[in-house]
Amino acid sequence: MKVARKKFLTLAVMLLLCVGTMAFMIQEKVTKIYLIGDSTMMDYDKYREDYLTSMYPLSGWGQFFQELFDAETVDALGALIQTDSVLVDNRAIGGRSTRSFFEEGRWAKVYQDLMPGDLVMIQFGHNDATLERPLRYVTPEAYKEFIRLYVNQSREKGAIPIVITPVSRNFPWKDGKLENAHGDYYTAAVEVSEELGVRMIDLTMSSMALFQTKGEEFSAKNYFMNLEPGQYPNYPEGKTDNTHFVTEGAKQVAKLVMEGMKELK
Repeated sequence: MKVARKKFLTLAVMLLLCVGTMAFMIQEKVTKIYLIGDSTMMDYDKYREDYLTSMYPLSGWGQFFQELFDAETVDALGALIQTDSVLVDNRAIGGRSTRSFFEEGRWAKVYQDLMPGDLVMIQFGHNDATLERPLRYVTPEAYKEFIRLYVNQSREKGAIPIVITPVSRNFPWKDGKLENAHGDYYTAAVEVSEELGVRMIDLTMSSMALFQTKGEEFSAKNYFMNLEPGQYPNYPEGKTDNTHFVTEGAKQVAKLVMEGMKELK
């Protein structure tokens, strides 16, 4: 009896060890979503250690993108995402254009990490037009070339590129209507997306529609970094900024991007 019991316990232990080893070896497949872009997309928590004390409520929409991927959403994105789990890897950084993001070697690091089935979401345009900053500036035609590069090299690795037109600023307003501040760069993003047959989220138009529906004053106070003196300890003199978002604005834009993803074919 004792011998049989000992053999049984030995077999049970071996079985548990085998199950544990198999569980360790079988890793859950995850789709990574790489975000490449500028300050309107970046994760300030990730890049600024002193964010909560020195920069809050400044936020990028990419900070809040991961939390939108619940099980129902992942299932709804079945045409794009072939796994049960999603991990957002936000590589966006403030002040970068399509050109400077590439020349600083930031794209090379993303390219190295890309795996088949990953997504690359590309949103530039805010800094590409800054003629007074030659390290950032690119013409609309050169802007197209860099987007082509990001799209084509993503495809080389078996990844899925998605072009995102630049999110709207809260200006210029004319006769109660918000106009497109990105001009030729918006057109360039649309044209190169059509040329390459790449998926595109028209965030310019969807964000313009949101801000216009809410109105100039509401959007300025609730979505953008327009702060009254003393409203936040880290901005004692206040701030006027109709390009960058406070937390609520970034969250609303993240939702627009998600809605755009769900509409992709």
